[in-house]
Amino acid sequence: MGTRAHQTKAVERLLSWLQQREDQMAALLADLIAIPTENPPGRQYREFVEVLEKQTERLGLAFRRLEPPSRPGAGDDVPECLSASHGQGAPFYFHGHYDVVPAQSEKQFQPQRKDHFVFGRGASDMKGGIVSMLYAIVGLKECGVEIEGKINLVLVPDEETGGARGSARLAEQGIPGGNGVGMLLAEPTSGVVWNANRGAISLHVRVFGKSAHVGLQHQGENAFERMHHVVERLQELKREVEQRTTTVNVGTGQSRNSILMLGGQSGGGTNFNVVPETCWFTIDRRVNPEEDLREEKARLIGVLNECRQQGIALEWELLQEGNSASCQEGESTGQALAEAIREITGATARFELCPGLLETRFYAARGVPSYAYGPGRLSVAHGPNEYVDLRRVVQCASIYALTAMKVFDRNA
Repeated sequence: MGTRAHQTKAVERLLSWLQQREDQMAALLADLIAIPTENPPGRQYREFVEVLEKQTERLGLAFRRLEPPSRPGAGDDVPECLSASHGQGAPFYFHGHYDVVPAQSEKQFQPQRKDHFVFGRGASDMKGGIVSMLYAIVGLKECGVEIEGKINLVLVPDEETGGARGSARLAEQGIPGGNGVGMLLAEPTSGVVWNANRGAISLHVRVFGKSAHVGLQHQGENAFERMHHVVERLQELKREVEQRTTTVNVGTGQSRNSILMLGGQSGGGTNFNVVPETCWFTIDRRVNPEEDLREEKARLIGVLNECRQQGIALEWELLQEGNSASCQEGESTGQALAEAIREITGATARFELCPGLLETRFYAARGVPSYAYGPGRLSVAHGPNEYVDLRRVVQCASIYALTAMKVFDRNA
């Protein structure tokens, strides 16, 4: 009883300590937002890493840089993945990405605070979540809360473009999830828990023809008309796959149906009076957890190959590929997270399917129960007025710390 009472008081100190750190969290968040880690193209990553290391040293938390394996001709342009830990034993992972989508205005990298809100690119997705995770760890250390394991915070670049130089590169090295007892991702979940995500296959398709003046169009080959035929074939596939539905909970206003979107981007031709020599468009296929990514990719490529066999010259480039993932609510991490949310917010946790791709997939692939929950709102992420509520940043820091403690207790 004495030990339990001591631990209860330590948790009370932790929650009080975090409640008093809103201004400090706001200042750190503003410093991180001010570094325009836009992706694409993936700039100023190194500056972000240096600023983060300097700031967290003051908090008593040291990051180490996860060096990529040496490859001939790779150069030194591989961005840094970072790791910091607290405690000993089997790791519970906190995970975040420090790249942000391009801003609509440079002013978005001039963070503004208004009462409890911080505005700026990345405030919601997901530098606010990174600050919550940092302070969860620092709070545990400062308040002397004993944990029966190790919290390992991993921060990566390039999430916004599929993670090839971030989490995917670490996965090749067998790093994410090694011996892990659970994982939390600080994405902007708008107050719900994402315990599953759709897979993604994104392609850039280019169709070729032959240029000619409009008056001599019979001497040309119209790439636009050829592209139209390819799109018609893909629309047949679209009608089929979008009849499928998922059994996973989805959010209000979201669809259970599988997704195949055509023409998110498109273009071609040089002028209105010239037969277009090339035309191009994108395909974005989002795969429900019940579907097989490899099979769905093969079907897409199969349609393109059939068009080739019919005499249409075309080529394609893979823009993005990622597996779906799903973890049950009843897993130890899911239960611990739900309990922490209820204790801190008084609300019952709701588990839903993420409408996009999540880096939980890299951990779930290794059998680690993985969930996304963060202080930001999806509805403002990537938008011109992106913001985060600092009260939620503080709240999530408390939830992260409590979740880790509960997971370790269950695995002790």
